[in-house]
Amino acid sequence: MSVFSSSYLLFFFLVFLFVYVRLSTCEINPIVSFDQNYHNTWGFQHFYPTNNGTEVQLFIDQYSGSGFMSKHAYGSGLFAMKIKIPKKDSLGIITALYLTSLQNNEPFGNHYEVDFEFLGGHGMPYTLQTNVFAKDSGGREERINLWFDPTADFHTYKLLWNRHHIVFYVDKIPIRVFENNTRIGVNYPSQAMSIVGSLWSDTTWASHGQPINWTEAPFVAYFQGFNINGCLENININTDHSECNSIKSTHYWWNGPRYMALDYTQTLIYKNVRRKHLTYSYCDDRGYLHPECQMKKY
Repeated sequence: MSVFSSSYLLFFFLVFLFVYVRLSTCEINPIVSFDQNYHNTWGFQHFYPTNNGTEVQLFIDQYSGSGFMSKHAYGSGLFAMKIKIPKKDSLGIITALYLTSLQNNEPFGNHYEVDFEFLGGHGMPYTLQTNVFAKDSGGREERINLWFDPTADFHTYKLLWNRHHIVFYVDKIPIRVFENNTRIGVNYPSQAMSIVGSLWSDTTWASHGQPINWTEAPFVAYFQGFNINGCLENININTDHSECNSIKSTHYWWNGPRYMALDYTQTLIYKNVRRKHLTYSYCDDRGYLHPECQMKKY
């Protein structure tokens, strides 16, 4: 074989390898600055961008916390962010990452929302609470004890939202699945939602009525990873959501077959995490109020 032929074959092999890797790793998240996709919405004196805008720090003391929101709303997607929550004695301090339709100025209790809420404490283990609001007031809380220290380093938290289900991930590990059960009368998020991060406090349910130790303030939460993999929607007009739910579009790869259900390995990991780390589920507490609790898939 000539040198030319060998070079020719090597070239096409490398092209094939590049295409294969690119297609098999759809979840590529390029580094983008905070200002490209988000803006600070409250607690302006408690918000600090750093590292050329690739990281933001939210501060909270007895006077104020802080928060941010995406500049646009989305109809589906796989939304991810790296977070490191506050250290110290942080009981009553809540670090949140969630999707919400409240930018439509809907009344509370008549909106859609998908929550990650990290509950501060006195140390390990730290509790991660998740919740789903489906055109109602929620009431679908679940809690897990994290198997690592979320104050020591950044970890990736993801929300997959498509027409099949909502999946909550911690470092690629699925910890919760909320299926689309509209066929049995369960509401399912169907309106455009924005992405929100915040740092706030609560002295009722989050601290079990105990006071916050403000002598430890300021508490600081760190956020990275501001690229957004989502289907952009215009909330000011009546948008047809069918495009954001299309399984044919290569632009919206999170709707494809790979993301319709957990695969065998993911299911095993999911069951193991739930068995070892789930400390509370609304289905065990008041499942009779929620038909989806009788329709568990995994």
